[in-house]
Amino acid sequence: MLQDRFIPPNGAFTRSVPIRFSHCDPAGIVYFPHYFDMFNGLIEDWYEQELGYEYAALIMGSHYGFPIVHIDCDFKIPSRMGDVIDLTLLVERIGRSSLGIAIVCHLEGLERLRAHMVTAMMSLETRQPVPLPQALRDKIEAYQRKTTGGA
Repeated sequence: MLQDRFIPPNGAFTRSVPIRFSHCDPAGIVYFPHYFDMFNGLIEDWYEQELGYEYAALIMGSHYGFPIVHIDCDFKIPSRMGDVIDLTLLVERIGRSSLGIAIVCHLEGLERLRAHMVTAMMSLETRQPVPLPQALRDKIEAYQRKTTGGA
């Protein structure tokens, strides 16, 4: 079986995640919904550590939400209890209110899964989409350029 190789682009936001007992099914393999929780944690860390926005303040203080409105995921290699996987976030598309994001799970140069998702910025008060603020958009665009070689 041909394995997909993955090397994160220079400057791509990557975090290591240890696979714990609580992530796994009885076979010791990550139970797939737990990946989605890991993805959300990665996105929160990306907002704070890469973009400089405190994620909790955006939600609780500014009353913005960032729901996932679409997600698809290709599972290629199972992750098991005791593994320490790497998750890398890539921006694929920037819309008026939405972001197309890819999250790649990899270990030792092999891609284990790849998720494509769309998040939308919305007002928690009106439950309607709102445009990405220009300052946030600028930081996301800079990150996208940096990770696609256009910086």
